[in-house]
Amino acid sequence: MGTISKAEYERQVTETRDRRMQWWREARFGMFVHLGLYSVYGKHEWAMAMENWPPEEYAKFADGFLPEEGCCRDWAKLAKSAGMKYMVLTTRHHEGFSLWDSKVNPFNSVNYGPKRDIVREFVDACHE
Repeated sequence: MGTISKAEYERQVTETRDRRMQWWREARFGMFVHLGLYSVYGKHEWAMAMENWPPEEYAKFADGFLPEEGCCRDWAKLAKSAGMKYMVLTTRHHEGFSLWDSKVNPFNSVNYGPKRDIVREFVDACHE
C-alpha cells in the first residue's frame, strides 16, 4: 500500500462509507465506554481542558486511577444481556493517558494507577 493524496483518501472514504458503516447500522445498539483519569476527579473527559488543570497537576490523578479488576467483563456481560451488538472503548483521551502498554507513551495504565493493560482486558472480555 503506497502513500495517497488527501484528495484520493477523501474520495475513497466517501465511496466506501456506506459499505463500511453497514455493520453499524445493522447492529443498531451498542456500548461506548469512556474511561480515564477524569473519573478519579468525578468529572467529564474534558475536565482538564475546560477547568484549566495544569498537566502536572492533572497527572497526579494517574496513581488514583484504579478500575476494578474484572470491570471489563462486567461491562461485556451487561452489554450482552441488554442485547447490544458492539462495544467501543476510548483508549486514550486528549489529556494523553493511554489505557494500554504503550511503547511510545509512558503515561499509561501499565506504568501508573492500575498497572494493567485495560485495553487488553477489554478486548479479552469482548472475545469471551
